Amino acid sequence: MKIIVQKYGGSSVADADKIKGVAKRIAKKCKEKVKLVVVVSAMGKTTDNLIKLSKEVAKKIILRELDMLLTTGEQVSASLLAMALNDIGIKSKSLNAFQAEIMTTGDYTQARIKNLKTKKIKKLLEENDAIIVTGFQGITEEGEITTLGRGGSDTSAVALAAALDAKCEIYSDVAGIYTTDPRIHPQAKKIKTITYDEMLEMSSLGAKVLHSRSVEIAKKFGITIYCGSTFSDEEGSYVMKKNIEEPVVTGLSVMDNQTQVTLSNLSLDYNLVQKIFNRVAKEGLNIDMISVISNEGLNISFTIVEEKKSHVEKALSQILKDMKGFNISYHSGFTKISIVGIGMKSSSGVASKFFKSLESIPIKLVTTSEIKISCLVEEKYKDKAVKALVNTFEL
Repeated sequence: MKIIVQKYGGSSVADADKIKGVAKRIAKKCKEKVKLVVVVSAMGKTTDNLIKLSKEVAKKIILRELDMLLTTGEQVSASLLAMALNDIGIKSKSLNAFQAEIMTTGDYTQARIKNLKTKKIKKLLEENDAIIVTGFQGITEEGEITTLGRGGSDTSAVALAAALDAKCEIYSDVAGIYTTDPRIHPQAKKIKTITYDEMLEMSSLGAKVLHSRSVEIAKKFGITIYCGSTFSDEEGSYVMKKNIEEPVVTGLSVMDNQTQVTLSNLSLDYNLVQKIFNRVAKEGLNIDMISVISNEGLNISFTIVEEKKSHVEKALSQILKDMKGFNISYHSGFTKISIVGIGMKSSSGVASKFFKSLESIPIKLVTTSEIKISCLVEEKYKDKAVKALVNTFEL
């Protein structure tokens, strides 16, 4: 039995006509004598609207109840798509996370998949042409409903492909993966192939093409991910082990709403650095672009997303409550811009070209790895910086 896992994003199933369009697409594939497991997101802006609704009814959001609420979105999509398929003669059945036995950790709103029991899905595929599975969600051993974080339907699809030893196809309103966001730079080029490591970097640095966890799973199990458009037959992009072309720079990512946190005149105690980041980690906060400078005292800078500023303030005030003579400053309104490319490993002069192209733009922080260079700039310089880097590296 040949199985293909397909995933359709929220824009692909945004209304009744689009759901019918997806059903026709699935029907066409089923005629090729393959069985489909189809993962769906919630319709259009459903998740955003449910989050907004939760804030209208409660001042304090209980994460367990938020997951109960949010998982309804995918269930609507799955059942409607199954109805549309059966209506055109494609035998199908919808399953939620409980029925599909997608087992996760108990971290509400940010759960991770622990195990997928595929026996039921395989049995249903013997009797049906397509099985529709709710993305973005799972179930704990205790029977609690969880969600996998925004973009988690990608993770659901790749995990199912790995468990079923199947191909994985991700469909959205974009015809593949581009060198940078076409909405920011309309002349961006489509990438035919990109490596897992490049895609991981781009996802973590702000590219909204694939959820980073889905790429991690694909890399671990050697799953090639195809990314294409729901609305055209134009060939898309492939995320795989090797990039056939191996360009020096494959793509550029942008992450807005960054806040720079600076702690200055701290006592020259390196254990303090560990304590600060340990405490921030315990709060479940992601920090980035770390700079530690020691002179007569310690100066530490790092970045966070703006919405987490109050959480960081609370964590730092607790760990530094008995200290005196230091300063903390918070500066918002920054953007992180990054270039990524597997070819950087073996090419010289990339950093020189990077900084030369941005010589007229004030850079606040820089971080690098073998395959990326990131810098922090004020948001007002974002368009200028993106254009300069796109032109320099022919993206």
